[in-house]
Amino acid sequence: MNHVDIHTDGACKGNPGPGGWGVLLQSGRTEKELFGGELGTTNNRMELTAVIEALAALKRPCKVSLYLDSEYVRKGITEWVHGWKARGWKTAAKQPVKNVELWQRLDHLVATAGHEIEWHWVRGHNGNPGNERADMLANKGVDQVLGRG
Repeated sequence: MNHVDIHTDGACKGNPGPGGWGVLLQSGRTEKELFGGELGTTNNRMELTAVIEALAALKRPCKVSLYLDSEYVRKGITEWVHGWKARGWKTAAKQPVKNVELWQRLDHLVATAGHEIEWHWVRGHNGNPGNERADMLANKGVDQVLGRG
């Protein structure tokens, strides 16, 4: 099983507002950068989209070390999702889960793609090279969607 390091990040100019997502995939000496954006979105949606796009880009099951600065995404997929599913995609307060279609897509990818994923939270904007590149890519996604890139 190949090992892949993945760094993801989301960005939003206004929340909601135009946003972007960025992904850096590294395996051995190979690197791949992905990015994109949406006009009317939120930071949490972009953080989720980055992780979804990263995992969807893998063509076969891999050992994945996934680095992200979003506790929302990390805790959501490793802790909260089990309760949400048991309650029919409702929160503990019986409210609909926000961004449910993205959570369902991420849950499906994690459950069916065959990856062994280690989730690592990193402090954003703190000099971590992978996180800084993912942040730069997310901002490139914002520029692209705004027609500046």
